[in-house]
Amino acid sequence: MLYLHSIGEYFLMIKGVFGRMTKQSVLRGLIFKEIDDLIMSSLGIVTFISFFIGAVVSIQTALNLNNPLIPKELIGFAARQSIILEFAPTFISVIMAGKVGSYITSSIGTMRVTEQIDALEVMGINSLNYLVLPKIVAMMIYPFLIGIAMFIGILGAYMAGVYGGFLGSSEFLSGLQDDFISFHLVYAFLKTFLFAFILATVPAYHGYYMKGGALEVGQASTQSFVWTSVVIIITNYVLTQVLLS
Repeated sequence: MLYLHSIGEYFLMIKGVFGRMTKQSVLRGLIFKEIDDLIMSSLGIVTFISFFIGAVVSIQTALNLNNPLIPKELIGFAARQSIILEFAPTFISVIMAGKVGSYITSSIGTMRVTEQIDALEVMGINSLNYLVLPKIVAMMIYPFLIGIAMFIGILGAYMAGVYGGFLGSSEFLSGLQDDFISFHLVYAFLKTFLFAFILATVPAYHGYYMKGGALEVGQASTQSFVWTSVVIIITNYVLTQVLLS
């Protein structure tokens, strides 16, 4: 029953976010601040992780191609499919659940502990709209970050494969272009949009409805990471079953 209560409370929060709107001029400034805090500040870690994920995928694929009858182009093909379909959108999103999710939960949770949210309500401001909507709008740019992750991941796979001596540049590029299905990109970016919404709202829920003091803020951040990751993985399974089966 506790889980059902939490799910219902979450959807009531979503409804409240789009209720009484904050002034556009104020909202605009909040959105740009959230874009800087949530998206731009994550660019470095996303680039770093994507490059080495791509490199590892390329090396592991190459090391497992023991049969000389299997063409080397398969390394480029496997790297493209792995990075575009799963590693960039899903793996990066789980990592972002720790970075972005913890930040959102702790920032809103601290405002709850210090009664700043109560002060917003006293001033007649819809605190959900003021605090959560800018984060949702900012995270809609998240697919741009995943697009960069895809490019950097494939670049890492190329450099590890070619400069590691596993295959030639032309072989990798041939495998990269082989049997490309454009719908796979649509699928990847569609689920990235949903992941972005989850990354903004699930941590916000844990921060907004937390109770207690500074210790409970840390506990809420941990719970936020766990549940955001769980929801992302379940959503990934459902979308894969619906869109690719």
